[in-house]
Amino acid sequence: MDLNALISSRSSVINGSGIRRVFDEAARTPGAIKLFIGQPDFPVDGAIKNAAVAAIMDAEGKNLNGYTLTQGNADLLAAVRKHVAWDIGWTIDDTTTDALVTSGTSGALFLAAMALLNPGDEFIIPDPWFVLYPYLAHLCGAKAVACDTYPDFRMTAERVEKLITARTKAVLVCSPGNPSGVVLTQREQRDLLELCRRKNVLLISDEIYDEFGFSESMTAGRAADASVPACPSAAREPGSHDATLVIRGFGKTYGVTGWRLGYVVGPKAIVHEMRKLQQYVYVCAPAPLQAGAIAAFGVDMTAHIAEYQRRRDVVMRTLGEVTEVAMPGGAFYAFVKVPERLKMTGEEFYQRAKQDKVFIVPGRTFSSRDTHFRLSFAARPDDLSRGLEILAGIMRG
Repeated sequence: MDLNALISSRSSVINGSGIRRVFDEAARTPGAIKLFIGQPDFPVDGAIKNAAVAAIMDAEGKNLNGYTLTQGNADLLAAVRKHVAWDIGWTIDDTTTDALVTSGTSGALFLAAMALLNPGDEFIIPDPWFVLYPYLAHLCGAKAVACDTYPDFRMTAERVEKLITARTKAVLVCSPGNPSGVVLTQREQRDLLELCRRKNVLLISDEIYDEFGFSESMTAGRAADASVPACPSAAREPGSHDATLVIRGFGKTYGVTGWRLGYVVGPKAIVHEMRKLQQYVYVCAPAPLQAGAIAAFGVDMTAHIAEYQRRRDVVMRTLGEVTEVAMPGGAFYAFVKVPERLKMTGEEFYQRAKQDKVFIVPGRTFSSRDTHFRLSFAARPDDLSRGLEILAGIMRG
């Protein structure tokens, strides 16, 4: 039997993740210095773990190992609503707005694409992008239109507007960004929202790193307490709830990436369609882990974020002397330019660094260009210091 003849073009044109390739190669290398994976290295808070364990052990007899409603655990949804009201000032009223618990932020993005995109539609994404973004359009028979954000990696309204056509359904923005860590200002977010409104296009705000904003990139703006700093977001603009779909997650912020938990809030008409699709794609997010996530909203991440900002500063001091690095205002990545004098692509630089057992991700994994590489500073401090010195040494020649 010719099995290859049975495989769909939808699947066959998709490449394996470049990040996973690096993961596999590092796993085969004794003593590898792993500066490539977006996996927080801090321990999961005990309150979160204990809440999940209690749910699995069914301590209260609620059968939390069974299905939840498709939209999510009622207590978790209530916690999401409360948090969103405090954080961005939205009231999720189930008439004009709604909330949905999803299988990770990737699950939320996939459901959003399926709910919005028809064959031939267009979907604007940043370049560089998170690896899933181009395939969201492809899997729906639509077209991903890349917005060139080099060299500062800011997805501004000015850059986006020239790409909008009659076929554009949505603009996807990610701030803090992956792979760059760049954070848009509140004004830049406002301009994007106003553009999307004017063009009748949905703004999808991927805020998976919303709590990982560093001090210089934060802005006072939480609805219930303006003294508490918060990452800029289009969702904080008055009346943004009718034009913005906000996607957030628990994995990166609280170190539970393997739990595959996220949530989405936004216009009820869109969220309702996503919920219908979830019934057939994911059924529901993992039930006992949803119960564990309720406790996450009470965990203070300040110390961890401060530690990551310290590591960011080490990256900038070490590599900023030998090449161009856009300042990461959040998340735990830097998108580093390979010095032109080396006459290397990002892939070639990766191969050279690999010789010294330092593993980063070449830029072509995230972009139409291959001039940079992504470095994750969610790594052990000693590994980060050693790896940075090796990378800086290669750049000095």
